[in-house]
Amino acid sequence: MPRYHRASTLLASAASVFLLSTPQVFAASDSEVSELRREMDAMRREMHVLQSRVAKYEHTTTASNAHATHAPHRLVDAPANEPQPVFAEAPVAYHGPRQGADSHTVLAEGPLLSWKEFRAASAKDEEVHIGGMQIGFPNGRPTIASDDKAYAFSVGLLFQEDIGGFLGMASAPREGAGNFNKFTQNARRLRLYFSWRYKDWVVNVTPDFGSSSVDGSVGLFEANLNYTGLHNTTLTVGYFQPRMEEESAERSGAFEFLERPTIVDLVRNLAGGVARFSVGGEHYEKRWLAAAYFTGQKYGDRSKDTTIVDSQTGAVVRVAGRPYLSKDIDVHVGAGATSVFKVNENSKGRQITLSDNMEVPLGETNLLTSGALTNVAQIWAAGPQLALRWKRFLLKSEYYHIGVQRANNAEAVHLPSLGFDGWYVSANYTVFGKPRAYNEKIAAFTTPGVEYDFDPAHNHWGALEVSGRWSVTDLYGESNQGGTGINGNQQTVWQGGLNWYPNRHFKFMLDYARFIVSRSKGVSGNVNLFGRDGNAVVGRVQASF
Repeated sequence: MPRYHRASTLLASAASVFLLSTPQVFAASDSEVSELRREMDAMRREMHVLQSRVAKYEHTTTASNAHATHAPHRLVDAPANEPQPVFAEAPVAYHGPRQGADSHTVLAEGPLLSWKEFRAASAKDEEVHIGGMQIGFPNGRPTIASDDKAYAFSVGLLFQEDIGGFLGMASAPREGAGNFNKFTQNARRLRLYFSWRYKDWVVNVTPDFGSSSVDGSVGLFEANLNYTGLHNTTLTVGYFQPRMEEESAERSGAFEFLERPTIVDLVRNLAGGVARFSVGGEHYEKRWLAAAYFTGQKYGDRSKDTTIVDSQTGAVVRVAGRPYLSKDIDVHVGAGATSVFKVNENSKGRQITLSDNMEVPLGETNLLTSGALTNVAQIWAAGPQLALRWKRFLLKSEYYHIGVQRANNAEAVHLPSLGFDGWYVSANYTVFGKPRAYNEKIAAFTTPGVEYDFDPAHNHWGALEVSGRWSVTDLYGESNQGGTGINGNQQTVWQGGLNWYPNRHFKFMLDYARFIVSRSKGVSGNVNLFGRDGNAVVGRVQASF
């Protein structure tokens, strides 16, 4: 019982110091008395931490595992100038099995934990106590917190590096070649998540060193203040990404494919999207979720366009539910809606161009476009979300209609309203590992679960899933919608993908895309005068903490 002996010795020493120094205390000055009391209080706190940790160690048994070895705690002496004593952890090799939510990939983008949830999550992980501070790694994220966890600071990471290229992209005579690299790389998302907490108040600031097109520039993903003190509710103000689609709610680290379907990207960026000023919140229960946000401009809008004289305003709303669930079946039904009450007004008036890539983020020329839509009064979008999981198989689909209303006055030519449509259907099957599961906190399906970390010596291979998707977006409303001779066009993308998860923090993806895009003079550089089709093969390496 060396630990108890040492604890008793330290307690006896503390008592002797107190008793022997009593005469000196009466003779000392007030400042000396205060200093002695502070030292005694610090000693009592350290002894309390020591006693609780020794008791926890001596009375807690760990179930043996055929493939995991757990090294014991070691009580070590701290340096002379540091508080005594300090616990150090011997290296532990963890192999599993993990259960439930603990087996799924860590989502760097949340959802945010309430103070109660944060304390519970921190309690699951071993921590080092130094003075009145705790240093730990809940969900692998380095976190420094006060002993009562009222104050906390953490740093997270989402790293996504894409490697690939395009095949069969020859241009027709008199048509521009465009930018379609046969082999290139792109840092898609390089985000550092800085989070400060005081109880249920949380501030997030996340710079992004990646890019949806070409890397090499630094941007902002979010900068917001959140309150999580209400039951299952998060209230947010600041630059944020309000989510109205199931695909967006999954978070970018959990996607089945490299990117969202095109129609989802278009509607989410109308009044939402990354770094959009937002005021609102969301609430969830086991069987339903509701969210609503008032939104404004995006971060950097006015620096990119200094002629803006009236900033955008809009709103985003989402409702979702689980009408049926069992061990083998999970049904998701939802709807999302967004509205831009007014778009940014600049030197060209109020105009907007809907455009997107072929769901491949390598900096290529966008082939899909609506053309520049001028004199826009309002834009809105709405549509349903459906998903069904049966054992290891997951089927999802979303449809959205986009409506564009024009402003007309005596001086302007009458411009008709426009309607655009898009949808996708995707299928996913988990080959090994735990299948994709529903996360009621975000009302979306998350990644497969890794029961055992990758360890070929013990026949552990992580998790593997295979996916397919059909995506269609139609931006053709009517002739000359983007100006004389300029029409919108339609894009169809067929995709297949393979994702491997060696553990909860790393992911390797391989996607193949076949795209067919109809013609439009609205694409810059005359790249799509006659319609284009081609193929892309892209891989991704991802890390998330």
